[in-house]
Amino acid sequence: MLRTLFDDTHDQFRAAFRTFLEREAVPHHERWEADGIVDRQFFKQAGASGFIGMDVPEEFGGGGIKDFRFNAVIAEEIQRAGVNSAGLGLTLHNDICMPYFLDLGTDEQKQRWLPGIASGELITAVAMTEPGMGSDLASMATTAIRDGDDYIVNGSKTFITNGINADLVITAVKTDPTERHRGMSLLVVERGTPGFERGRNLHKIGMHAQDTAELFFTDARVPVANLLGEEGGGFLQLVGKLPQERLSIAVTGVAAARAALDWTIEYVRERKAFGQSIGSFQNSRFKLAEMVTEITIAETFVDRCILALNAGELTAEEAAMAKWWCTELQGRVADMCVQLHGGYGYMNEYPIARAYADARITRIYGGATEIMKEIIGKSLKV
Repeated sequence: MLRTLFDDTHDQFRAAFRTFLEREAVPHHERWEADGIVDRQFFKQAGASGFIGMDVPEEFGGGGIKDFRFNAVIAEEIQRAGVNSAGLGLTLHNDICMPYFLDLGTDEQKQRWLPGIASGELITAVAMTEPGMGSDLASMATTAIRDGDDYIVNGSKTFITNGINADLVITAVKTDPTERHRGMSLLVVERGTPGFERGRNLHKIGMHAQDTAELFFTDARVPVANLLGEEGGGFLQLVGKLPQERLSIAVTGVAAARAALDWTIEYVRERKAFGQSIGSFQNSRFKLAEMVTEITIAETFVDRCILALNAGELTAEEAAMAKWWCTELQGRVADMCVQLHGGYGYMNEYPIARAYADARITRIYGGATEIMKEIIGKSLKV
């Protein structure tokens, strides 16, 4: 089936980004996996090459084009190149953090932060999750109490992607601890803020090159000028950005499944058993047929969701559908592809092994599968 989502401009962008990854990411990925963090230089190189802030206005150093298809190209090529854990920080920066600055930032904030964000000099993160909080955002305990021209922030966050590298952390806080949803606000906490400390770089099952950290705030003094949007509007601001975040995860999920399938097809064509390629056995063909069918169907739905996002029409329910289906598919495909690789699929030198480990978290972050089903189910009003 002919895929019609992209035009010649996106194809040229894809070719350029593929070359960029082969030059700037693939040769370093083993070291980044061992170090547990990507070099900051990678973000600067991406910014200089035009792969950050495609939707940032040109006056601030961006591409000036609001089209999520470019973001999708980046996600797909990261998976194809097998540098998923390294690329996650870039997609978080572009897909998830950027809209907060573009849509909620004041003119002064945009002038202060957007040029550095677009150039890769300022790396971003968003801090919502707290120890013991789970998916109940309104129960967060991190507070920001107004004191003149500053907020005094106290509390902690955990599982924060880009947590070590980040220069600007969009932090969900309670500016009114007596309220639940209406007491939440978003503050940008900058690197070097007194009282803001980073904990350990968390050791995970997968995503080893992606720095994931604990963050601590002890009487951290953050200027009121760093408030994103309106005080007390944090919950609605977060909810409003979740469809794009979840679509981003869905795009990555189905792209990861496609990459895993491609590696496996190549492997089973070459691997011999009982005098023939293992891909020629009926069981192998059936499993490959199942995977390529499900991936193609999921890809078609996600492409429609991307166009809906571009048109401002993507709903929370549709994004939830895409997120839970594609991440569950990613897990199923990775598992079956390891099986078809046999013992070699369990060896880290094969990309499928890392893809298998990396796949497990996608059913949890950005809203667990169970939360996605609850969102969809509630919309049915049964």
